[in-house]
Amino acid sequence: MNNEPTIFDELFAKIRPETLLGDPRATGEGISLAIIDSGIDASIIADRMQQNGHEYQPIEGAIFRNDVADLGPYLGKQSAPHGTIVADIILRLAPRVKIFSADVVGPGGMAEVETVVRAIYHAIEVWKCKIINLSLGVPEQKLHPIQKKHQIMRAIDEAYYRDVLIFAAAHNEHPIVHSYPAMFSPELISVDKAIFENEWQFAYELREHIEFQAYARGYLGPFSREPATSWATPHLAGIAAKILSLRPNLKLFEIKTILYWLFQSSKNGKKENQ
Repeated sequence: MNNEPTIFDELFAKIRPETLLGDPRATGEGISLAIIDSGIDASIIADRMQQNGHEYQPIEGAIFRNDVADLGPYLGKQSAPHGTIVADIILRLAPRVKIFSADVVGPGGMAEVETVVRAIYHAIEVWKCKIINLSLGVPEQKLHPIQKKHQIMRAIDEAYYRDVLIFAAAHNEHPIVHSYPAMFSPELISVDKAIFENEWQFAYELREHIEFQAYARGYLGPFSREPATSWATPHLAGIAAKILSLRPNLKLFEIKTILYWLFQSSKNGKKENQ
């Protein structure tokens, strides 16, 4: 067999993490990203960004509740710390991304399927987001009657056909328990947790519809130090925002391909250094 380098070898050699993600223009600039979660504490994020020496775009958003027809105004508050941790991760990686906060967590600390679906459509149609981060999931048994499953499937379809990238967290006990919408992985990017050396590392490991693994720890408080898919998902979403700031019109399959190439390049680089 001819072992001479091919055009593919030359192409892959150029798509390296340090080259692509290290580009000074890869800041998230020009990319709008919706965090559908428990709201974001704007004052905490402002303090964090100031500490890190980053300028960032003001966070906008709305409050979504299943039993209220009108959206509530975003006043810079959170229903729970979860969404603020997610925002901190994304802005740590892509500090110039424009974040929209969709607070979907009701008084009982849970997000209803209908509320999440409503927030997805709002992020697509009103906020015109390119990325949606869903560090949440619904076990299949809670998608009954079947209409609930169809509702969320249609929302994912709509995002796919509008070239909106949805990053969805796998269940933390994956693959024992299936969690939606991460299981709709052909039309979104599903993310599992893993232990890596740093926040820029991730892997492509296809298992039961879940395609990627990413760095699984956050940076705000002891709660976020426990490895979880909730923290892995925004790490990969933040990396995608950096890539999209270099070429904003990339489609879902193109982003998946680039992420896969970056993973392979990183893996091959480690082999060469051994």
